[in-house]
Amino acid sequence: MTAFFVSRIKVNDPTKMQEYAAATGPTIAAHGGKLVLRGASSATLIGDEAKQHMTSVVQFPDLDALNAWFNSPDYQQHARLRDEAGEMQFVSYQAPAA
Repeated sequence: MTAFFVSRIKVNDPTKMQEYAAATGPTIAAHGGKLVLRGASSATLIGDEAKQHMTSVVQFPDLDALNAWFNSPDYQQHARLRDEAGEMQFVSYQAPAA
């Protein structure tokens, strides 16, 4: 079943965020991932204001591929840069939902 990786990021250092995105993009593709959405919110319809965050959604063939990417040395070598770039929340989803 298709899996989705959703990140919500409060960017603290835009330069490091750009470096992180550039460095990790190829690691996603190497595991069959495809960027579906990346950007800031257009409007917050309900709940806390989201303008200070950016969101990305990446589609993977399945949860195994998503987890293999996330746990791969190729991706994890960028953990320090990720942590310096901003405050992040990562969530995985499987579709269709069980």
